[in-house]
Amino acid sequence: MVLRERFKVVPAVYLFLSKDGNILLTRRLNTGYEDGKYMVPSGHVEVGESLTSAIMREVMEEVGVAVRPEDLRLVHVMYRAKHDETGERADFFFTADQWEGEPHNRESEKCDEVAWFPADHLPDNTVEYLRHAIACAAKGEMLSEWGW
Repeated sequence: MVLRERFKVVPAVYLFLSKDGNILLTRRLNTGYEDGKYMVPSGHVEVGESLTSAIMREVMEEVGVAVRPEDLRLVHVMYRAKHDETGERADFFFTADQWEGEPHNRESEKCDEVAWFPADHLPDNTVEYLRHAIACAAKGEMLSEWGW
């Protein structure tokens, strides 16, 4: 019997922090990926980490706010085609309208702006798959595929 390496997908988490019809965006800087474009607090899930633990960690690291598990709601899942050597992505988009702390830039080496924008009028330089996920979530569409 020949053992083959199993197909692997990279999981990532994203958080839509929402306030008064606005969504918190961060502008990427010096990351080598989509620099100069807006994104929400997000990141990869670490080995042995749950989705909710990952997004709670990422949002604290990036914008300094604490979100409780009970305030997180999964609003969209996106399966993205391979865009680099790391492979396909399974993206989990959560929303929260409650948190502790005032959002601010905690990663100035990776981000040059943290700002609120109307969720229905995003900046032109918003990462395209994020724009798609926000639109899908607004329509109640739970699943999408991107880049195939």
